[in-house]
Amino acid sequence: MRVLSGIQPSGTFHLGNYFGMIRKMIEYQEKAELLCFIANLHAMTTVFNGSRLARDTIEAATTLLSLGLDPSKSILWVQSDVPEVTELTWILSNLTPVGLLGRCHSYKDKVAKGIAANHGLLSYPVLMAADILLYKTEIVPVGKDQKQHVEIARDLATKFNHTFGEVFIIPEPEIEEGVAVIPGTDGRKMSKSYGNTIDIFCEKDVLAKRLMGIVTDSSPVEAPKNPDRCNLFKLYSLFVDTKQKHNMRERYLCGGLKYSDVKKELTEIIWQYFSTAREKRANLSQDPGEISRILKLGAEKARDIASKTMAQVRTKTGVAYGA
Repeated sequence: MRVLSGIQPSGTFHLGNYFGMIRKMIEYQEKAELLCFIANLHAMTTVFNGSRLARDTIEAATTLLSLGLDPSKSILWVQSDVPEVTELTWILSNLTPVGLLGRCHSYKDKVAKGIAANHGLLSYPVLMAADILLYKTEIVPVGKDQKQHVEIARDLATKFNHTFGEVFIIPEPEIEEGVAVIPGTDGRKMSKSYGNTIDIFCEKDVLAKRLMGIVTDSSPVEAPKNPDRCNLFKLYSLFVDTKQKHNMRERYLCGGLKYSDVKKELTEIIWQYFSTAREKRANLSQDPGEISRILKLGAEKARDIASKTMAQVRTKTGVAYGA
């Protein structure tokens, strides 16, 4: 089973990135053929600073490796190091209705937030489809907000196969409902655009401050509280086992619970949870050349798969010609 996922190099990663994508990738490398790329071409729809993009690309790779992504068990590369993806994007663009792109939820949401409606933003789903189809991906773990893009990839694969002949596998989206949306400090989905994130590798005092800022209700201390309506409890549940979760639920329901106490406990739990990763990250950061070596080796492996797919695509479409 071949699984693919990508993540944009958007600076520091937060808990939403970890539970929404990274942890799942680490689990998959033990039971599937995992392909994971840093989507720097996608990031160019909103990042127009070259030095920042280059820096954030290395930072993203360092973070993924620190958190447990193992290049001996998976393929990790930078999107732009496999130029076949842009060639396939152009070919798929000729099968993509313009109206479909204009109706995409992600495009409309970003424009509504004030992001410039450039061609890259509009055609983002076609590049994502190329990412998926180029490697003949079977499973694509995504959040709910990206499900539509996988559906577009499925449609384009079907349309290409019908028009030119069978090449592409029809990918399946996978959404883990329990962590489909990670709440931010204000209760909305954790996102940099909302300014409500909790960074994975922030300093401990910053972590404590962010957690203390989580919005809770105004129930008096002595009153029973509903854990199922509390975003603090949702975050707590991500880090603890079933017994700890049950015990915390009982503390909510019995009354006498201070939200501030839960926030202090959660600070310690999160700090310990990422302690090994912090140490590994500190060591990796001392040798950026090793990070680049890992990424280049990953790109070679990814291109080996991509070139075989594109040989088929070129033949089927007639782009390859002559003897």
